[in-house]
Amino acid sequence: MKQNQFHTEPMLRTLRRLYRRFGNRTFRCNTESVRLLVQPGDGVQPLVDAIDHAKSHVEIAIFRFDRQEIESALVRAIERGVSVHACIAYKNRGGEGKLRALEMRLLDKGVTVARTANDLVRYHGKYMIVDRKELFLLAFNYTYLDMEHSRSFGIITKDQELVDEARKLFEADCKRQSYEPGLSRFVVSPLNARKELTDFIAKTEKQLLIYDPKLGDPRILRQLEELSAKGVDVRAIAEVTRTLKFESRELGPMRLHTRSMIRDGEHVFVGSQSLRASELETRREVGIIFKDAKIASRIMETFEDDWKQSVPGEAPRERKPPAVKAARKVAKAVVKNLPAVAPVLELVVKNVIGEEAAVQVDTSALEETVIAAVKSAVEESVRGAVQEVVDQNGAAS
Repeated sequence: MKQNQFHTEPMLRTLRRLYRRFGNRTFRCNTESVRLLVQPGDGVQPLVDAIDHAKSHVEIAIFRFDRQEIESALVRAIERGVSVHACIAYKNRGGEGKLRALEMRLLDKGVTVARTANDLVRYHGKYMIVDRKELFLLAFNYTYLDMEHSRSFGIITKDQELVDEARKLFEADCKRQSYEPGLSRFVVSPLNARKELTDFIAKTEKQLLIYDPKLGDPRILRQLEELSAKGVDVRAIAEVTRTLKFESRELGPMRLHTRSMIRDGEHVFVGSQSLRASELETRREVGIIFKDAKIASRIMETFEDDWKQSVPGEAPRERKPPAVKAARKVAKAVVKNLPAVAPVLELVVKNVIGEEAAVQVDTSALEETVIAAVKSAVEESVRGAVQEVVDQNGAAS
């Protein structure tokens, strides 16, 4: 027993030294270097835990955000002396007020806040870097809707090359400087996304499974159809705008938000970019490509379960009638020009519940509710009026 111990301990020490030196390259254990988050299911806690265990830095890119748990964790990190840096999108559809309010709250707590430039249509990437050693690459936003009611995935990796490349992008976007891709596995729109995702698809030999709420790029659709014609199993859970020559279904159980692909049971793409021109060419989107059979298997199991519960999407979606399009345009214009209603809401709330009532009311949330109601009412009224005109013209002709 002692003789075995004598020979074993030096060997273990040698292996530990080798792992510390080369662990991220030659002796990498996939189950440790890459982890998968599945939504709904894993929820917000893994992100909160990561922030709570941060020792030196948290860098977080935000497009949409309404999770108080994460905001509180960022504040706790600041109080522990952790450097917290948030890069917040300059706009998102319908939620700019919340982004600006979030900026002010975080600044007030000591978070370093940067706002992205406005040179791209949208800065849509979602990721977080903890202690400059761990990357959380997310297909979902930091919101209840995306985490609790939408199919989505997130990847957690300690691959230092990916972490470093994410930091390079984060710093460039925070400083509004240009970014040059330095790693093909790190997929960034509009710079290398089309090339890397086209190459990813082209290497398919047997099977390609796709989650995509906005599948529609003509060149990529042709590429997928050509693969299918060669006998490759190509299936997509997606919303489509035309009849496809491969199988597709619209997600039945819940809202679809993830953009993900699994190739030949081993290779995975998870990111924020859909396979459509705008998200490949005119927006900031971020994703990663990696090989991990265990992670691929888990996503495939989820895909097959979703596939069984989904609705075949063989026919293209019906085009919205002119009345609907017109109504939405008018409603959008009206809401955009609405004066600020938060001060009025604060006054009304005080009149209703009293000046001294110990009740915290989120007037920004109330404001969003009011705006949504106004938009809905305007849209309904305009749609009816436009439809009446259309019907009259049809009758006259």
